[in-house]
Amino acid sequence: MSDHNKNLPLIPLAERMRPQSFDDFVGQDEITGKDRALRRAMNNGFIPSIILWGPPGSGKTTLAKIIAKQIGSRVESISAVLSGVKDVREIMSRAGKYKAEGMETILFVDEVHRFNKAQQDAFLHHIEDGTITFIGATTENPSFEVVPPLLSRCRVLLLNQLTEENLVEILNRAILDREIGLGKLGIKTEGDVLSFIAASSHGDARVALGYLEEVARSKKPDGNDNIIIGMSDVEEVVRKKALMYDKGGEEHYNVISAFIKSMRGSDPDAALYWLARMLEAGEDPMFIARRMIIFASEDIGNADPKALSLALAAKESFHFIGLPEGWIPLAQAVTYLATAPKSNSSYTAYKRVKKDVISLGSLPVPLHIRNAPSKLMKEIGYGKNYKYPHNFEGGHVNQDYLPEQLKGKKYYIPSDRGYEKRIRERMESVHKSGKG
Repeated sequence: MSDHNKNLPLIPLAERMRPQSFDDFVGQDEITGKDRALRRAMNNGFIPSIILWGPPGSGKTTLAKIIAKQIGSRVESISAVLSGVKDVREIMSRAGKYKAEGMETILFVDEVHRFNKAQQDAFLHHIEDGTITFIGATTENPSFEVVPPLLSRCRVLLLNQLTEENLVEILNRAILDREIGLGKLGIKTEGDVLSFIAASSHGDARVALGYLEEVARSKKPDGNDNIIIGMSDVEEVVRKKALMYDKGGEEHYNVISAFIKSMRGSDPDAALYWLARMLEAGEDPMFIARRMIIFASEDIGNADPKALSLALAAKESFHFIGLPEGWIPLAQAVTYLATAPKSNSSYTAYKRVKKDVISLGSLPVPLHIRNAPSKLMKEIGYGKNYKYPHNFEGGHVNQDYLPEQLKGKKYYIPSDRGYEKRIRERMESVHKSGKG
């Protein structure tokens, strides 16, 4: 362990930085704001049974602990992953004894959706007679995962995914806090490091703090005894590194590269040559077939949608007949792929999408296209003002399907080659004729 790590507690940073009061709580102002119903009720010494519904790392457990602390009640905590009916009964027995002495018990159940119907029903009587105040936390939709009798006895509080700004604020607090954070390390960040960590954490404060701590612990102090964190340091931790499959050294990769580039360059003769080189050298035919399937989508795409089907058929044919005749369907597929019209529009469209997903995180789904099969979800606004395309002329109506931050963004731009030319014309026609 490096010297600077000796001064850091063993408890993970995310746990150390857990807020102890509403004033320290970042995000969820709709719930924790001073003028909100929950705060007003707590100021009067009352808290209803509630279910906290939100994505991972949005503050559900922290919020439950702050509520319990401020109310001053006894707290019992269980996880539906680790606990069963026996544990619940023991808790209820203790809560009953304290109730007789005039002391209230708050029961916090993490991942309540993992309890089955019978286990959830076990809480009902004790909520009704005041033995416990129930606080459940779940990442799943309570309309589906919490039994109706329990749901009807609880107020559902919807926690939103933390924003990038929220996470940057949390990270800055951890960097500056000398008591429980990383303040003693003298951390200095370069450029947009914190924003990158925040965007890569997809709204999860635990993940963001975990990334920060891992990078900080891995760096050595500079001459001024500071920890300097640059973008390359963060990328090394955050981004997954591709693991190389090595069968026969550099030549293996050179030959497969030549094979793919020959097909991409519409040269069936060269593609066949490199196919034969690999098969005669003992290369795994399934490896070759997989590369052909990838090529059919990446380099041909919708310019010839049949290419993917033929590549898959070649793989299945080889699997069925094996060697020595298995090269025949592979050769047929290679010549088709090499001579087919080419388009990488679908491939490049996804790359553009992926870049936005990584940089912007998990943006919220617009309310009007969210699924709304339950009364609770409709009350929140799910599905409101959705326009059903089949009710409009031509089966199309103009409406937004992307998150607000990406409104109007275009990712897929069809080429003017092969079948994709028809797709392009169809998209242009749809755009011109859309109503609504």
